[in-house]
Amino acid sequence: MSGSTTVRFAKSAETAAPPRAGFWASRRRQRSVRLLFVYFLLIGGAIAVSIPFVWMVSTSLKNLGQVFLFPPQWIPQPVVWRNYYDALTVVPYPRFFLNTVFVTATSVVGIMLSSSLAAYSFSRLRWRGRDKVFLIVLATMMLPTQVTLIPQFILFRNLKWIDTFFPLIVPTLFGTAYQVFLLRQFFMTIPLEMDEAARMDGCSILGIYWRIILPLSKPALMVGALFAFRFRWDQFLEPLIFLNTPRNFTIALGLRLFQDQNLTNWNLLMAASCVSMLPVLLMFFVGQKYFIQGVVVSGVKG
Repeated sequence: MSGSTTVRFAKSAETAAPPRAGFWASRRRQRSVRLLFVYFLLIGGAIAVSIPFVWMVSTSLKNLGQVFLFPPQWIPQPVVWRNYYDALTVVPYPRFFLNTVFVTATSVVGIMLSSSLAAYSFSRLRWRGRDKVFLIVLATMMLPTQVTLIPQFILFRNLKWIDTFFPLIVPTLFGTAYQVFLLRQFFMTIPLEMDEAARMDGCSILGIYWRIILPLSKPALMVGALFAFRFRWDQFLEPLIFLNTPRNFTIALGLRLFQDQNLTNWNLLMAASCVSMLPVLLMFFVGQKYFIQGVVVSGVKG
């Protein structure tokens, strides 16, 4: 009797196994379909975003008569490399490039140094009114840049800084609210026990900042530096207001000057635009490892 019962149980188990396997196979198929759909959307979005960039590069290598052909000719015939030489010599583009490098480099260094100090104070030190002051700093992010342009212009005019690089550099020495917020959130993920251990070893407050916090915050610092570099490199409104003579123009103003002087030479304008994008792309590829690591860590722990 027990043998027949065992046989029945075994048969029932065998008959129940296929539906279970079929269930998991169906789940795997559904997951594969969802992943395929997601990949399809991502590839389509990447292609849509890349079309303007590809058109810009293609136009920079065309003759003027091929620019507005319809349908567009994506591969230039012939490839005109001289467009880049002409674009860089029609206006003093090297001068614009050096001006932008100087303003951007000094601004990024000033922003990251001052913002990291402020973030260190907001995240690691205890003092009265700390959280309230931090809220005030965050509130400045909601203040549009255009609102402060007139007071800044009056101030810099009284200081005789108009048509110099000081209005573009000096304000960055006090940091920006975005970088302060970003670095503060990252600094708060570092255990406070490390600060206490450093104090027991005789390390000062600035020593902890320089020897402990900054070396552990390289991903967040790289993310903040990349965002600051991209914003300062493409900055247009402030240089337009504070700079007057072409010898002090940045690349953004230089491209506008190029467009005013060569209204119909779109191929040369696209060549100049491609050259202006190279430093930003180079910075991203150089810091790509730290950039992705900083985004992942900040998103998980911040």
